[in-house]
Amino acid sequence: MAKLLIIDDERAIRSTLREILEYENYDVEDIDNGIDGLEMIKRTNFDLVLCDIKMNKMDGMEVLEQAQLLKPDLPFIMISGHGTVETAIEASKKGAFDFISKPPDLNRLLITVRNGLDRGNLVTETKVLKRKVSKTREILGKSESISKIKETIERVAPTEARVLITGANGSGKELVARWLHEKSNRADSPLIEVNCAAIPSELIESELFGHEKGSFTSAVKQRIGKFELANGGTLFLDEIGDMSLSAQAKVLRALQEHKISRVGGEKEIEVNVRVLAATNKDLLKEIEDGNFRMDLYHRLNVINIHVPHLTERIDDIPVIAQNFLESICSDYGMPVKKINDSGMAALQALPWTGNVRELHNMIERLIILSDKVITENDVRAFANPGGGTNIGAATSTQIAGSNSSSSGMSSSFDSFNNFQDYKDHAEKEFIKFKLEKNNWNVSKTADEIDIQRSHLYSKIEKFGLKRVDTP
Repeated sequence: MAKLLIIDDERAIRSTLREILEYENYDVEDIDNGIDGLEMIKRTNFDLVLCDIKMNKMDGMEVLEQAQLLKPDLPFIMISGHGTVETAIEASKKGAFDFISKPPDLNRLLITVRNGLDRGNLVTETKVLKRKVSKTREILGKSESISKIKETIERVAPTEARVLITGANGSGKELVARWLHEKSNRADSPLIEVNCAAIPSELIESELFGHEKGSFTSAVKQRIGKFELANGGTLFLDEIGDMSLSAQAKVLRALQEHKISRVGGEKEIEVNVRVLAATNKDLLKEIEDGNFRMDLYHRLNVINIHVPHLTERIDDIPVIAQNFLESICSDYGMPVKKINDSGMAALQALPWTGNVRELHNMIERLIILSDKVITENDVRAFANPGGGTNIGAATSTQIAGSNSSSSGMSSSFDSFNNFQDYKDHAEKEFIKFKLEKNNWNVSKTADEIDIQRSHLYSKIEKFGLKRVDTP
């Protein structure tokens, strides 16, 4: 039932309006002055207000202005016994939905109220839908590294500083970029994303800077590039380490001069864009190999935010998993499932080569294929649906050694003093297996398991892994 408020200093008008509206099954309250009316608006969620213009204590126009500051989406219908076109126009300019004269015509009154309520509902629904479509997911976790990232975002976002976001695939680099934009002074302007790895090198310049008609064979019409589309907002260059050297040179010029030229065009176009970049590559190594410009690296790397691998913050996995459980179950319209303690420990023990993205897919798979409570056995069964030995079984077999019985496999967990020892063992065996599979090609292995090469070297040193050459 819609809740309405009548503000009018004439008792007869208030009583008449109330009687009519209550007969139409509206919940109605009334007050005789604007000051008390504003207090009621503050305390109560009304769906619509009917307000007289000429009143004692506070003029109706002033009530309208102050109410717009309190609740800008609340529909106001202004009422006046001295209605003129000028008054109606003024009320509309100040935010009123409509204007009716005293004494109000019954049919016009009811139609106006109904339309005002419909408009209010549409505004609310539109905002909800926009939030659902564009809402930036929260950065989940309470680990030290995640807390540091959140703190850095708070400090850096309101500035114009360029940010280079590094981290493995699936770790959440795009999410960091979205929050940098969301909390910036450019939040009301567009965030334009470009995945440099997904665009062929011969098309990347056209994608970024646009092209003129006829500039190349397939350029049948003029195209506006991402730099122009992001004007006034933020441009996010994802996987910038895969950008061609020629495109890098043009991006460098755009950052230096705030000007671009379309492919095939001579006109210089000024652009006001904040650039954020992300990569899963070691750009310093790419510079050494001649694949990335050092001057562009220094232009982009004003602030560096490194997003850690999920295996480096396993204490965050329960929080992230619970969030995924709730959101995915909500999307599927089903009750939220639970993961028991042993199931959660099994999740934390997985190598997570696909990072947070893999965890999301894993939780979705578990929701679909498991019962109400997700167990350790479920995690082991569905950890590697693509075939082969799943990580839980593989790790358990390695732990058990020569003992192949199920009881021996279970009791072998006693050989570890704590969970971290078990996790280190699983991680060591996984990395050793991948290195041997790739004939100890560190670069290839790092790419395959989605971590930076420098990080893989650190792991090799940590676990004391060495290549054993067979005769």
